[in-house]
Amino acid sequence: MGNVFPPGFAALEPFADWAVRGERARYAKRVSSTMEELQAFYDVAYPLLRQNTDYLENLSLDDIGDQDKHLLWAFCALVTVAFPVEAWGQPRVPDSGPSSIDAVIEPAV
Repeated sequence: MGNVFPPGFAALEPFADWAVRGERARYAKRVSSTMEELQAFYDVAYPLLRQNTDYLENLSLDDIGDQDKHLLWAFCALVTVAFPVEAWGQPRVPDSGPSSIDAVIEPAV
């Protein structure tokens, strides 16, 4: 099997399971993960995003390839884990009980 992500993003390969399509799938991945797993992903993905924002900004969504699509999904997952890692210290929103958020419309990518 080839690389999931484009060249230059090899550090993300151990976290390929975070490259999932759809907000619901990313949320399910987040709440079923431990804080150690969230932190490990965050610690690798966040610096890569900061260093390579221009790469993502210059992608053409009209003819996006699989590796770039997986990269985009991984960075969407990074957004999903940022608050738990940076603020809450837990995968779920504190004091939210059984509430959830459902995306009504999502990007086509």
